[in-house]
Amino acid sequence: MFELREDLNPALVGLAWLIGHWEGEGKRQLPGLEPEEFGVSVDFAENGGDYLHYLAQYFTRDGEGRPQAPLTMETGFWRAFPDATVEALLTSPEGYLDLWAGKLQGGRIDLVTDTVIRSVSAPEPYTGGRRLYGNVEGKLMFAFDRATEDHPMSDYLWATLERA
Repeated sequence: MFELREDLNPALVGLAWLIGHWEGEGKRQLPGLEPEEFGVSVDFAENGGDYLHYLAQYFTRDGEGRPQAPLTMETGFWRAFPDATVEALLTSPEGYLDLWAGKLQGGRIDLVTDTVIRSVSAPEPYTGGRRLYGNVEGKLMFAFDRATEDHPMSDYLWATLERA
């Protein structure tokens, strides 16, 4: 569970359940390959403004589940609005910058890409995606489906995290 702080910016009330540090594990499915497991750490932080700062780090793990080597990360900002819409601006070191838009429904957020910008050095022709974040019995669960120029929308990442 989480506590809704009295000094929290009112614009963040719908996103308040995300605030904090989360850790867990997930899988990534690249087209034509078997799913691979990874560890993940996610932070949603606020500083009094009307947005959350987001940082997700994905990594391989050793035999005991400890972080071993980085896979990727993404960072950005999330905002919620009175009509229960949500926007997220996310970027990654591979050369992707995504603007996501969607709906907040209690402990669930559904997002789709509004815009995907990729650098000329981006490793894959990623063109769009869908994300689902949910609070399921106090755990943060998320799924990211992705489309590329070569493959239609399909499972890409999914994970279950616990508040750390």
